[in-house]
Amino acid sequence: MQADTEARPIDSPHARPRTLRALLATTRWRMILMLFGLYTVNCIDRMSLSVGMPSIVREFALSPTMQGLVLSSFFWTYSTFQIPAGWAADRFGARRMIGISAVLWGGFQCIAGFAVNGVMLLLTRIGLGVFEAPYMPSATKLAAAWLPPGERARGLTLIDSGAPLGSAVGGLVISALIGASGSWRTAFIVVGVSTVVLGIAVWKMLRETPEQHARLAASEASEIREAKRAAGEAPGAVANAPLSRGTIAAMVVGRIGWAMVFFGLVTWGPNYLSVGRGLDIRSMGLATFAIFLAGAIGEILSGAIADWLQRKMPRERAMKLLFGVSGGMSLLCLVALPFVQDVRLAVVVLSVGVFFHLWGGLYWLIPAMLAPREQIGLVGGVMNFAGTGGAIAVPIVVGVIVDVTGGYHAVLLFLAACALTYLIGSLLIDFSAKPTPRRTTETV
Repeated sequence: MQADTEARPIDSPHARPRTLRALLATTRWRMILMLFGLYTVNCIDRMSLSVGMPSIVREFALSPTMQGLVLSSFFWTYSTFQIPAGWAADRFGARRMIGISAVLWGGFQCIAGFAVNGVMLLLTRIGLGVFEAPYMPSATKLAAAWLPPGERARGLTLIDSGAPLGSAVGGLVISALIGASGSWRTAFIVVGVSTVVLGIAVWKMLRETPEQHARLAASEASEIREAKRAAGEAPGAVANAPLSRGTIAAMVVGRIGWAMVFFGLVTWGPNYLSVGRGLDIRSMGLATFAIFLAGAIGEILSGAIADWLQRKMPRERAMKLLFGVSGGMSLLCLVALPFVQDVRLAVVVLSVGVFFHLWGGLYWLIPAMLAPREQIGLVGGVMNFAGTGGAIAVPIVVGVIVDVTGGYHAVLLFLAACALTYLIGSLLIDFSAKPTPRRTTETV
């Protein structure tokens, strides 16, 4: 029965590990690589404003208040539209949502290159937030359709690793484009046009399900189908019940704590390295690249570890072990940082902390793992809505702490408290939930 399968480690011929080369030769993993590439570009688009801001400030004479509004405006709509975007992916199809949204967010990135003042720039960022919102809920739904359960952790963490990788690479790409062209406008337009072209290409190659892919080899279609059947996901099997309120609450709390740490480091990390640690611009840029590259590597590795652990032990134990290590190491590194005097060692400690913190990308496994199939997009939207709410709040909170205390020690302790919240929330999620007939008292 399916419930028994869920309670045991994944152990079937189709769940056993394959070499990276063998996986990349499959159609399903080419789909995942396309989603990863587009999400990396997605996050380069987000980073473009932060990198171009010094030039924009000089041209538009923006006040610090206006700079803050422009920088935060992306998250106003990105957060607000997470739940509607997840619903739309369930209702209209994830492939369609990714294609439409990529073209439109690339279009808003291009329009930003023609902005004549701060208000117009702010409006383009609002549009960017609206149309980037559907991406991860839609990508999660596609990964659940295409990947057998034994490969999903690797697939989803690879896709989500586009966020730290885009943050790491984005600064280098945008600064290089600005340096080569002498204009932030040209850089914005080049990245925007590239997004539109890549979005159309990905849309043309994606398919909603393996059954819709005309060129999918019969052997691979059979492999996917049999692996899902072995995990209790065959057509007509008992579906996952809607998530309980307790699991939703734990997921939301954990995701908020995780996001407060991640976006706190994204928005204030460079300033901490520059002002708090005395690094010059070049050293700060290299340190920031190294820190977020470590995060991308950590997230990709966490997916491989998660798939391996689920073959060795029950899912509940595997997931809580992973989140326990992630939250615990993130907490430990943040608590240790105020006591580290050497700046190079501080960068190493921060890199280690981000490496383990980005194991939190496994949160994207939760919708596909626990939610009913027709609610995967919605649950992903709810989860990311919580996280992006933290992304809106944390830059403001950290700014107030710096103003009040005049330094970063209290900021690091605040982020450590957020890491503790992430740890506790993650450990309270019920990963052992069995597929059962739906109950009307438990709804998302």
